Amino acid sequence: MAFVTGLLLIDASASALNNSGEPIPGARTENTSSVKFIRTRSGDYPYVSAQAFRAWLRDTLERGDFGWQASPIHREEKVAYTDGSPSLYWDDDLFGYMRAESKRASAKKKREADISRSEATPTDEVITRIAPFRVSTLVSVAPVYITTDFGVMARQEDNPVPYEHQFYRATLQGLFSLDLKRAGTFTYRKKTGYLNLDGTRKKRAKEQGLEHLESEKAYRLPLNERLQRVKVLFEGLSQLEGGAKLTTHYTDVSPALTVLAVTKGGNHIFGHVVKGNSRWLPEFNVEALRETLTIFADDVLSPVYVGWVQGYLDDERAKFEAALSDETQLQSFANRIELSHPQEAFRSLVAALDEYPQWLT
Repeated sequence: MAFVTGLLLIDASASALNNSGEPIPGARTENTSSVKFIRTRSGDYPYVSAQAFRAWLRDTLERGDFGWQASPIHREEKVAYTDGSPSLYWDDDLFGYMRAESKRASAKKKREADISRSEATPTDEVITRIAPFRVSTLVSVAPVYITTDFGVMARQEDNPVPYEHQFYRATLQGLFSLDLKRAGTFTYRKKTGYLNLDGTRKKRAKEQGLEHLESEKAYRLPLNERLQRVKVLFEGLSQLEGGAKLTTHYTDVSPALTVLAVTKGGNHIFGHVVKGNSRWLPEFNVEALRETLTIFADDVLSPVYVGWVQGYLDDERAKFEAALSDETQLQSFANRIELSHPQEAFRSLVAALDEYPQWLT
């Protein structure tokens, strides 16, 4: 089994990327907007939920010129779900789904009367799919002081309307992983997360000519289609857009730094290569990367692609470049590490997937 294992950093210089919906404690006004953060003894760590992170990526892929095939969303009174057709829709394939329609007669009657669902794929049982693409919460690498800004709406006549909102200056770190074998492979095992296909979807898979892996109780898309979906996913991730308060804080959430490689296992081996130092600033931990590449030498199947934007943490980049030629640090691994811009790093990864299609089997 092979996985794309990656880490990314977002430079949030003055941002409020994920709001909590809770009032600001001790605020001077009733109209407030607070950010999500983790409170610890060492300080407050702003974060962006994994759900929001995934939503940014979905929106980026759907709005961009990527050819992304998005699944339609169906809504009932208290639940919403996608079509749950991974052979047709790329986000159902890579982001997973749970389609559990209400069994109440009233809900069924409403579904039948809803003309917007005329092209929805019918289901004969609950179907679920564990996402091959996994992401973490985006969390600040160090504690920060969260700022409360006071403002007013004063364009109208009469008294101005005051409001307050929180924002922060931080570097957010996120982890991601893609199970290459499961991308484009759909199972029909009677187990939660693995019953991707019901009878209707199995019939469609046969009609589409998907490869039947009978021993695995699965159907698989052709290799070129699977590769296309994976390529577009990472192209979108390299150009990530999104976040709250963009009209007032305008944060570029595309990766400022990324470390990624194809690995044998799904455990994340790069999770500790960036840390916060004693000054609450991000620091690239060269020793942690050297240890990872030593311990997991046989598990890293591709080069390690390090994408680093010029102008971001330049002193840390200079230390990293010096470590590549230092025999006590990374010199012995220098031929396995490729340093470039983040977008180039993702393109190099995609090119490697083209060269080694066996990673997807």
